[in-house]
Amino acid sequence: MKNNNFTEGAILPKLLKFMLPVLFAMFLQAMYGAVDLLVVGRFGSDADVSAVSTGSQILQTLTNLIVSFSMGITVAVAQRIGQRRPEEAAKTVGTGLVIFAITGVVFTVISVLGACGLAKVMQAPEEAYDLTKSYIRVCGGGFIVITAYNLLGSIFRGLGDSKTPLIAVGIACAFNIIGDLIFVSVFHMGAKGAALATVMAQLVSVIISFFIIRRTKLPFEFHRSDLKLESNYAANIIRIGSPIALQDFLVSVSFLVLMAIVNKLGVTASAGVGVAQKVCAFIMLVPLAFMQSMAAFVAQNYGAGHTDRAVKALKSGIAVSLIFGIVMFFVAFFRGDILAGVFSNKPDTVAAAWDYLKAYAIDCLFTCFLFCFVGFYNGIEKTTFVMAQGICGAFLVRIPVAFFMKETGGGSLFKIGLATPCSTVLQIIMCFIAYFVFKKNSQAISRKI
Repeated sequence: MKNNNFTEGAILPKLLKFMLPVLFAMFLQAMYGAVDLLVVGRFGSDADVSAVSTGSQILQTLTNLIVSFSMGITVAVAQRIGQRRPEEAAKTVGTGLVIFAITGVVFTVISVLGACGLAKVMQAPEEAYDLTKSYIRVCGGGFIVITAYNLLGSIFRGLGDSKTPLIAVGIACAFNIIGDLIFVSVFHMGAKGAALATVMAQLVSVIISFFIIRRTKLPFEFHRSDLKLESNYAANIIRIGSPIALQDFLVSVSFLVLMAIVNKLGVTASAGVGVAQKVCAFIMLVPLAFMQSMAAFVAQNYGAGHTDRAVKALKSGIAVSLIFGIVMFFVAFFRGDILAGVFSNKPDTVAAAWDYLKAYAIDCLFTCFLFCFVGFYNGIEKTTFVMAQGICGAFLVRIPVAFFMKETGGGSLFKIGLATPCSTVLQIIMCFIAYFVFKKNSQAISRKI
């Protein structure tokens, strides 16, 4: 495996070279999730679409916990590589694998035994309640696989390798498409079939990925003796990853609350928002890819003491992603019906999705700033601040505005959706304030900032 050294050379070309495989991997990941809804939308009922929408939101919340917490591994490994301490990188990886094996088992138990309660909490529409419960239970039963699938990507991004995760996602996406077509369109298993296809696809991807890893030369020697829980490395992973995980979890909870609010409006609104969220997974790809790439790029430079390069990478990332944000705004706001129509052939569902998408189109103009800042702060270990700004946006703005719009907006999904860009504005303001505070106190980051 080629280990990318981000501490020297031209910044933007290296950042883009690393970011593009991340972007393609995230595109395939979005396709991976979208195929479930696309096939169910074509061959199932509105109740199936609602079940996949609600159930996948719950599973995505738990998965995001894994992904965000594993950012602790990404940052810790990247810093050790930047500091040229490969033996410590190996021990960090080994400790991380043990931590996440335990986490995967815990989440499996929560998902399988708590499926009924989770569907109730989400106020799944009555017609979709049993289907939602089945979707959660089947996906939850394979959570240890989902954990391994996402953890591998985090480790390799920390090593400066964004291509191996791309291969893993491509494999999973291909098998998920095949599984969906078989279970949903042939055997007519609806939401349950989509869940089964998801877990089986990720299992195949993990198995093949391990074979790839065994044939890959790592930038350090990894032995079985490294596969143990060492307190100092575990503490470092937890210190970096916990604030990110808590922030992402609470932010996801705010979106679950928003989904529950929409579910009270009926199965069509629920299905429409589910479709819109799948579209959003695509229109937010570029800023999200920069966020993940920025963390690894900045962490290596921060570990090597080159904070000036980290700041230049932040500015470059914002500039490039802003261009894409403007394009996505116009597409989603004015032609959102075409985007929604890819996932559903039901006019009412498409109309509801477009109404909600208009609000997310506005958010496209803001997330290019927010996500790059988040990646930057994660890379310099300011994860407590990342947690604080995310929680403030979710609970001081997103949830209150969503409730207010539900009561006063006449059931308009556009008005409810405005809760998201409103929260992003607050978070950006906090990020800019923090940037100038950290810059003023230069010793907290670097004398070169």
